[in-house]
Amino acid sequence: MHVRDIAPGSVQEVEHLWVPMPDGCRLAARLWLPADASRSPVPALLECNPYRKRDGTRERDERMHRWFANEGYACVRLDTRGTGESEGRLEDEYSEREQQDTVEAIAWIAAQPWCNGAVGMIGKSWGGILALQVAARRPPALRAVITVCSSDDRWLTDAHWMGGCSLVENLSWGAMLGTVAALPPDPLLVGDTPEPPGHAHAGEPHWRAEWLARVDALPLFAARWLAHTTRDDYWQRGSVAEDFARIECPVFAVSGWADAYADTVPRLLAGLRAPCKGLVGPWAHLYPHEATPGPAIGFLQEAKRWWDEWLRGIDTGVRREPAYRVWMQDHPRPTPARHSVTQRAGRWVAEADWPSARIENVLHVLPAAGTVATGAVNAASEVAIPPGARQSIGLAAGPWCGFGIEADPFPEQSSDDAGSLVFESAALDAGIEILGAPGVSFELSVDRPSAFLAVRLCDVAPNGDSARVSYALYDLTQRHGPERRDPVVAGERIRVQVVLRHAAHSFAPGHRLRVAVSTAYWPIVWPSPEPVALTIFAAQAGLELPQRPSHPDDALLPAFAGPESAPADATHDVDPTAIESRETTDPRTGMTTVVTRIDFGAGSIPARTSFPAIDLETGHAIEELFRIHPEDPLAAEARVMHHATRRRGAWHVEVESCWRMTGDREAFTITAEVHARESGKTLRHRHWEVRVPRP
Repeated sequence: MHVRDIAPGSVQEVEHLWVPMPDGCRLAARLWLPADASRSPVPALLECNPYRKRDGTRERDERMHRWFANEGYACVRLDTRGTGESEGRLEDEYSEREQQDTVEAIAWIAAQPWCNGAVGMIGKSWGGILALQVAARRPPALRAVITVCSSDDRWLTDAHWMGGCSLVENLSWGAMLGTVAALPPDPLLVGDTPEPPGHAHAGEPHWRAEWLARVDALPLFAARWLAHTTRDDYWQRGSVAEDFARIECPVFAVSGWADAYADTVPRLLAGLRAPCKGLVGPWAHLYPHEATPGPAIGFLQEAKRWWDEWLRGIDTGVRREPAYRVWMQDHPRPTPARHSVTQRAGRWVAEADWPSARIENVLHVLPAAGTVATGAVNAASEVAIPPGARQSIGLAAGPWCGFGIEADPFPEQSSDDAGSLVFESAALDAGIEILGAPGVSFELSVDRPSAFLAVRLCDVAPNGDSARVSYALYDLTQRHGPERRDPVVAGERIRVQVVLRHAAHSFAPGHRLRVAVSTAYWPIVWPSPEPVALTIFAAQAGLELPQRPSHPDDALLPAFAGPESAPADATHDVDPTAIESRETTDPRTGMTTVVTRIDFGAGSIPARTSFPAIDLETGHAIEELFRIHPEDPLAAEARVMHHATRRRGAWHVEVESCWRMTGDREAFTITAEVHARESGKTLRHRHWEVRVPRP
């Protein structure tokens, strides 16, 4: 990445300021301004999330917002209420209060002497979802939005449920949010004046009183999300897809094929009446100028063109460009060590509009191959997964959402294929290029009232290397719609149509199309309470591919500029960072365990980073453990541990947490522990044990 020089004095920075809310609460912000903004007001850009602008996203913010400020935009990075240095309490993801806070913040920004009244919102993940939700509230000063790796429909595309199935990520994400939300504000910014008599924490320094109150009010997020088992009002409230017409400002929607949120981009393009532009690269859950797998692009330059068009009224050409630009992926090249692959083979293509009239859904009737292991189809043209099928199918899936740190960005699928029902084409005489959402339809029966399907589309190379192109989860109890659950009658023949995630992929001549179906997908999704016997009536199976004809204009697309950013303040790694993942099977019990450690230094001490500019040292270590017995779904266990530290001289605070989930036939059990310590002394210990009925 090219790091652009910022001339001394060209950008004014304010490390901390308060943004007042009407109820008296103050939100904490960091500000970057063009040096002359006080004399010549400029448009402003707002990014808001709970990830701590002081010490969490500090480096990323500096690289991005300094760059925008150097290009003539005021940039505000706001901490969500109850996080970082912001006052108040974090109630939940995307609460009504948070959305209204952001509307108020936009009005405050627009009224500042350095702002000309025009505001844009940019955000990734939480910040990108919030940007869409706030756009739907239509604050007058909000002129345009850039939403990256976000969701328009929190039931369909978020970290909790997928196809009606309970994602294991629900616990992992709840653990991360719970740990970050339990960290204290920085005493240098909020002060250490003792709280007055009558205060709940009278005599405590203000920063510590805020910290203790924050930990005392901490919700068990994962249990709350798990309790909403259908697409009810809770999920609809945070989903702009309920009424796309509410969004009237232009939206630039961005994601990556290795991200879990890519489907949001084509849905926004299809649903919004406001001007909308879509971009999907090969990337994981990252901004595209710093994303892997590559190629990364000059995303900040593309964002500036968007802001110049809609916030400054400059004709940058974005209105005349194709609506949808995507990275058309090729089969990952087999290598002796696939984890060494950091670039995804492919090329850029574009469609003038989306949905595109050029895309034709073509039905492929694939012969059934039984299972890869047996290759058998019985005389009745039925293929079946017996009740004792492996519960550990899914270990080759990779993460539910890529974050660019995975050891293998393109996991080979043969081990999962071997335990699945497989439908496979002959070797292709000619290549096929797809863009859109593949669909699989078949008739089936199961022997249990609660069951789900994991359906994968794979590209099988001549050497047998199997690459996942797309997949979907489908809970059969939601076959009549996501607002309800209906038990399945054992043996009843059910016709299902499963829509897979959007994909852009080129199947080369000589490759084969493979559809693999399983009733387990661990540790992506929580297993059914009982092993499921699945029968698919093979003669009725079909694969529908959104086939894209070649377009000569693809070769004429202008190349993206190379990635660049502004410099970030100097940092120093105190302890080295390490990432390790290990899969083991106990020969005595048969239990298979996957353990991933992220950011651990030696032993169990978090890797630490020093920020000299603010005299602060931070550390964060994560360990995730997923365990299952291949024949017993009730043996499934997920455990996530965090250890986060902040240190400045003699001031040393820690949050250590452990979050665990198991299940029996009737309910899930979530247990959690959070310890808040100062100088090694535990100031607060929170404990939860909650049973949540299974859907």
